[in-house]
Amino acid sequence: MAASHAQEKHPKGLYVLFATEMWERFSFYSMLAMFTLYLRDTTGQGFGWTSDRATGLYANYLMCVYASPLIGGWIADRGLGYRRSVMIGGVFFMIGHLLLSFQSINIVYAALACLVVGNGFFKPNVSAMVGNLYPEGSRLKDRAYNIFYMGINIGAFLAPIAAEFVKSRWGFHPAFAMAAVGMLISVTILWRFKSHVMSVDTRVQAAASAPQPIDSVPTWQRISALIVIYLIVIVFWMVFHQNGSTLTYWANENTAWNVTGIISNAINPGWVLLLTFPLVGFWRMLDLRGKEPSTPTKMAIGMFCTATAFLVMFLAAKTGEASVAPGAGPYDYKVSWMWLVGAYGVLTLGELMLSPMGLSLVSKVAPPKHRGIMMGGWFVATAIGNKLTQIGQLWDDMPHSQFWLILSAAAAFMGIVLMALLKPLKKAMPGI
Repeated sequence: MAASHAQEKHPKGLYVLFATEMWERFSFYSMLAMFTLYLRDTTGQGFGWTSDRATGLYANYLMCVYASPLIGGWIADRGLGYRRSVMIGGVFFMIGHLLLSFQSINIVYAALACLVVGNGFFKPNVSAMVGNLYPEGSRLKDRAYNIFYMGINIGAFLAPIAAEFVKSRWGFHPAFAMAAVGMLISVTILWRFKSHVMSVDTRVQAAASAPQPIDSVPTWQRISALIVIYLIVIVFWMVFHQNGSTLTYWANENTAWNVTGIISNAINPGWVLLLTFPLVGFWRMLDLRGKEPSTPTKMAIGMFCTATAFLVMFLAAKTGEASVAPGAGPYDYKVSWMWLVGAYGVLTLGELMLSPMGLSLVSKVAPPKHRGIMMGGWFVATAIGNKLTQIGQLWDDMPHSQFWLILSAAAAFMGIVLMALLKPLKKAMPGI
């Protein structure tokens, strides 16, 4: 048993998709790091919008950009194919970022439309391609998605650094053009090394010759199980994506360090880079001993890690609130930056058990003919969770400790729900 595992290796196609996704995310997050600041800019480069107006467009863009994969996945399933869909998405991405390098509000809306279409074609199908590199039932899939997810976060880590460097020297428009260059690199890598991923559109049919336990489960039951998972992870994304709002506010105003809250956005992808391979190695060790938990179990553990991370933030806020001087405002305190870094470390551990595991789960459970659209469904759940980050509007209406406790409780509750559903989920996902 151990010998057969030792002979398994990740295909070269995984590393092609790793690099393709890394540069696409570099492009995507470069734009996100600058977009609202660009809309608010009053130096002549931007449009001088108010924060509320800029935030509104940003929120609507995020909602659309994470919902569009449902359509892109469906089109790929209907015959366009995953690899061609990703290439088409990459072209739309490049056009969108190039359009942003010209100053015109009409061009901005056209650019956003291109980016939404580009993400719809690109995101679900590159994720589906990863799963299709492996035979059905392969135990390497979970670790493959962990490695793939690391590529996402290398791009996310480098993007704001590069965007700030270019923007501070040459302005917003050259920085948006830089994002287009990142996308060009992504598409070029996929085209240049396409021989390593040519099988992704045929592997699904070929797998029929090697039946797996999941093949005996009716299509409706498999889809229903995935919908349950989608509903649960909506809460995770609602809590996790506070990193762009309330966690940044906290970093900016309540953390004792000599930098702004902007830098806090690099903490999470930094932890991903540190934790991914140790976690992959840990799962491999358990697998060799026959003790690796099922994917839904990993996701439940991830929800509890997420709850624990915000419990750390609750304790940090309680510590700060207890130190407020008489007569000072309730939010007039600062605590050590170690609270924030530590909480992000636990939150990232939860993320690594939920986000890449979710992609792996969809790849393994979705019926082959519906794999693209079901991968799109995962991103629709992400879109809904993004919209629900508006819970952050409570930030100024209650003590910080109470707000963090609400988020912790929400994550813990969904972790309990997932644990309670593990038995029926395992029946719908045998061998997963």
